[in-house]
Amino acid sequence: MANKLQTRRLLLMALLLGVAFAGLGYRLVDLQVLRHDDLRTEARKNTERGYQIPARRGDILDAKGNLLATSVFVKTVCADPALIGNRQGEVAHALAGLLELKESDLAQRLLPHTRLNERHETVTNHYVVLKRKVSVDTWQKVTNAMAQLTFADVNEKELTSKSQKAFYHDLRAKSIYTDPVDDQLRNYPSHSLAAHVLGYTGVTERTNGGMRVLETIGVDGMERTLDDKLRGVPGWRQTEVDRQQRELVALREEDVDPRDGLNAVLTIDAFLQHALEMSLADAMQHESPISVSGIILRPRTGEILALAVLPTFDPNNPGANEDARRDRVIADVHEPGSTFKIIVVSGALNDGLVTLNDQFDCEHGHFSFGGHILHDHASYGVLSTEGIITKSSNIGAAKIGIRMGETRLYEHMRDFGIGLHTGIPLPGEVAGFLHPVKAWKKVSIAQIPMGQGVATTSLQMAMAMCAIANKGVLMRPMLVDRLQDQKGEVVARYSPQTVRRVISEEAARQMVEALKTVATSDGTAPKAALDHYTVAGKTGTAQKPPYTSNKFYASFIGFFPADNPEVCIYLSMDEPKGNLHQGGQICAPVFKSLAEQVAAYLNIKPDKGDTGFPEFPITTVDQAPKTAAVRAP
Repeated sequence: MANKLQTRRLLLMALLLGVAFAGLGYRLVDLQVLRHDDLRTEARKNTERGYQIPARRGDILDAKGNLLATSVFVKTVCADPALIGNRQGEVAHALAGLLELKESDLAQRLLPHTRLNERHETVTNHYVVLKRKVSVDTWQKVTNAMAQLTFADVNEKELTSKSQKAFYHDLRAKSIYTDPVDDQLRNYPSHSLAAHVLGYTGVTERTNGGMRVLETIGVDGMERTLDDKLRGVPGWRQTEVDRQQRELVALREEDVDPRDGLNAVLTIDAFLQHALEMSLADAMQHESPISVSGIILRPRTGEILALAVLPTFDPNNPGANEDARRDRVIADVHEPGSTFKIIVVSGALNDGLVTLNDQFDCEHGHFSFGGHILHDHASYGVLSTEGIITKSSNIGAAKIGIRMGETRLYEHMRDFGIGLHTGIPLPGEVAGFLHPVKAWKKVSIAQIPMGQGVATTSLQMAMAMCAIANKGVLMRPMLVDRLQDQKGEVVARYSPQTVRRVISEEAARQMVEALKTVATSDGTAPKAALDHYTVAGKTGTAQKPPYTSNKFYASFIGFFPADNPEVCIYLSMDEPKGNLHQGGQICAPVFKSLAEQVAAYLNIKPDKGDTGFPEFPITTVDQAPKTAAVRAP
């Protein structure tokens, strides 16, 4: 009996052992075979890390190599709320000032939050972004502050629990950390200088193959236009870490270096840009317009040496004021007023419809046409074609337009680029408004030559004047001279581009002769005259619709030396609020002052008077008053 009982026990034990081994075998098969791939992937997640290594964004330089925009790598400071416990108040108090955050807001962001994962397990968040674009120096101060963190209600020297000691150690050493994905800080050393040309950048976050990637992207200006050239190509690293999340360098699987972005060298000259902005700031202070704009160009090449708009902004902190960020030179349209007469008269000279000596009766300031009475600036009688430009007669220009006819006038305007994009490499350019002939009213043929019934951008009018200065050839505006790598080797060089011939060389020469008379005592802009250079220019004083509003858009465009132009300057003021509103009265003096600085800086040889190189007072960046820059509120 005893033997049978013992035998049963042995059998039962053998059965149990068999079942146990069968279960263990099944478990091993399940782990090693059936779920091998899934478990291997899960295990690799715990030890493998993939990082994208950002490429350094290329610099933007002026024509002389001065730094206008650059990038430095910065930190993204993060927190692990699970390691902070209930010590949010002390941590927030220690870090709020360093991170420039409100203490109460920071404490709230440090609170742990729980959720259920896909396995219905309760997990606590371990990743909260506290501040992006933190400098290395600031991050060092953060780590020092955390290392020195103390708690008034705890004497840590008396703690005996290992878990409590570990908590305070991890709180100081691990709860605040930096994202392994580096970020970049775009820096503009000269702040608002050339802001509307440079534009600004932003940061976007995306996921690439399970990796979080932060990218600096161009939002506006040249930053946006050249984004694919400046951005470069990121690298990546696939590696393994130990339990303390330290990289095991020997186990790196992939390590591809990034290719940094190219540097862009612009046609902008920082000195001339500064001189233009100071001139505009002075005009802003004296005339109190809504805005002022200016452009300095080389007529032969279309190179833009300076372009500015006030009010302006600081690309380091663009702010939310879209009005200040708008580049009014290319994005705003207006009736050009009398500057538009250069297109009408040039076209008529080109077609042989008029000569400079042809006479026109300007009706003593009142001309009835198409059911409207057209008015002039003064009671002019008979004026020559040249005199119409000299005195800027509306009625004279209207009669030239009527002689030309609707179709031909329209064709000349299109040839000069009116109603078309200039092709400047900046985002946001508009084409203006030029209605087709079939949409014209009867009076349009007389009003358009006066600069009414058509809307242009400032750049369009500047390029039209440059075409006359360039012997009748319209150029594409140019802002980028070359691209070069980090070693300074030229990767791409850009050349001036001809758009089309708009008038003959002879017609351009005759037009220059007429434009020379504007900056004389007989013309509308004697205040634009230079002592050592012959100026060819045209004033504009456009009354803004409705024409009873008593609001004006004043402008002046001029180039010098007139017969061998080196520089063309365009200046405008929108709704000046001083005692005067005429372009010849308020824009021409700004032209004169600025032109003297430009001539001295570029060492332009005089064409009249003493042909030696004159010396003009030049305001340097260091001498400029700190209150001169006008920014948006």
